[in-house]
Amino acid sequence: MYRFLSLLAVVACTGDASVAQTDAEVRRIADEVIPRVEAAVGLEFKTQPTMATRSREQVTRYLVAKLDAELPPDTLERIALAYQLFGLVPDTLDLRTLLLDLLSEQVVGYYDPDSSTLYIVEGTDPFFIRTVLAHELVHALQGQYMPLDSILHLQRQNDRRTAAQAVLEGQATLASLQAILSPERLEQLGDFWGDVRQSLRQEQEASMPAFSAAPLVIREELLFPYLAGAEFMRWFQSAFPDTVPYGPRLPVSTEQIIHPEKYRDADLPVTLRFVASVGAGAVVYEDTWGEFTTRIVLAELTGSESMGNAGARGWDGDRYAIFETDDGHALVWWSVWDSVQAAEKFARMVERSWPEKRVQPGRRWTLRRTTVEGVPAVVLVDAPVGWSGWETVPAVAVRPT
Repeated sequence: MYRFLSLLAVVACTGDASVAQTDAEVRRIADEVIPRVEAAVGLEFKTQPTMATRSREQVTRYLVAKLDAELPPDTLERIALAYQLFGLVPDTLDLRTLLLDLLSEQVVGYYDPDSSTLYIVEGTDPFFIRTVLAHELVHALQGQYMPLDSILHLQRQNDRRTAAQAVLEGQATLASLQAILSPERLEQLGDFWGDVRQSLRQEQEASMPAFSAAPLVIREELLFPYLAGAEFMRWFQSAFPDTVPYGPRLPVSTEQIIHPEKYRDADLPVTLRFVASVGAGAVVYEDTWGEFTTRIVLAELTGSESMGNAGARGWDGDRYAIFETDDGHALVWWSVWDSVQAAEKFARMVERSWPEKRVQPGRRWTLRRTTVEGVPAVVLVDAPVGWSGWETVPAVAVRPT
């Protein structure tokens, strides 16, 4: 869907530079690409997907409607509040406007699961149409074998939803290249995903201003499903060549995407839930970050991507909640870890950076090492000084699987 697919197209596309962007021509190219997509994914279309072109204005209207349906304004405000309390975005950021700007800037084609139709945006460079079609055809194929809407509409399960998106976009990215390039050409790409990331950084200021200006967490959350997802899918195809990661095989955490051996060993995250807490206030929002976003939180705190990655390794589960108080919002973040050593490494990073980066006048913070049902844990609290929840900090328990 996103514009950086054009960078893939620079490597992948050959010919068709003069193709007219009519529904018939799009259909013609799709008919040529479909058998290759089916071979790359290992599945066949049950019914042929519908194709159409759409104007930029039609696409914008669709994106607004889709964003508001999936993330209503009040939900988006709560997500923005979480980002703000963790220091991931400035307090002045209008998240809805930014997301719409990003989508409008980057969209070149998309598959709509509601109508089972694949759309190509009018004005897309004909040179890129083949790659865009291949990518979106994979999504159309996925939609015939698993319920895309129910996966992408998971509520308050950010980590699990991101892992699912990584499979969907990662498979589409990898399979679209496999459908267009020869195996020899794929091997010649070398560190392709690193090259894509570097190309994005070089291009973004000139031609992707909204992406360039977006906070780190937004940029990385846009890229992760495509790049990390494609790496996971490349590993999956080698480890499990006779199947697809759908249904019960779908990864359940970004930890499994980042570390495929965790997926191979069926290492499931610990699922936490908040238990009743007297006097803490009403819960405004709660969710799970996962290893991927925990990396970003630590990278923002420490100023180092490598330290963020190292500090999040050993993540085994987390849950945060935001509570309403008379003096502002209280943040409580629980995380559990594979070992005492991993928990300690994470705790030390937060302790060194949180007071300087996040503590504001009228607020206090604490960080405590503890356990949750025998699992090493860390709980971070940042709240107004007068918050009644300080007396009994909201606790968590392990949710039965």
